[in-house]
Amino acid sequence: MLRYLPFLLMLALTIYAFIDCLNTPEEEVKHLPKVVWVLIILIFTIVGPAVWLFAGKKRQGSPAGGARGAAGRRGWVAPDDNPDFLRSLKDEDKKDDNKNRDGDDPS
Repeated sequence: MLRYLPFLLMLALTIYAFIDCLNTPEEEVKHLPKVVWVLIILIFTIVGPAVWLFAGKKRQGSPAGGARGAAGRRGWVAPDDNPDFLRSLKDEDKKDDNKNRDGDDPS
């Protein structure tokens, strides 16, 4: 069973690189046209996917130190890290408190 592991890893890497190449926008592909990259990945199954992953696509680099601050974030942000979402929760809570104070007058 263990003798099939290198073949399965090579197959998984090829499939991953192939799908990654197909999903990459044309503007982010470096050095060669996308069609050529697909052919390289499929024909050279050992070297092609590795070359694609290291040299074929523009990668988003992180700032020095590897930590990404608020300015370096792109895309989706978790709700508990999103200041707009947290602000909306506070505003909603204040509205609920005001409604409860106005509506719960015992006199």
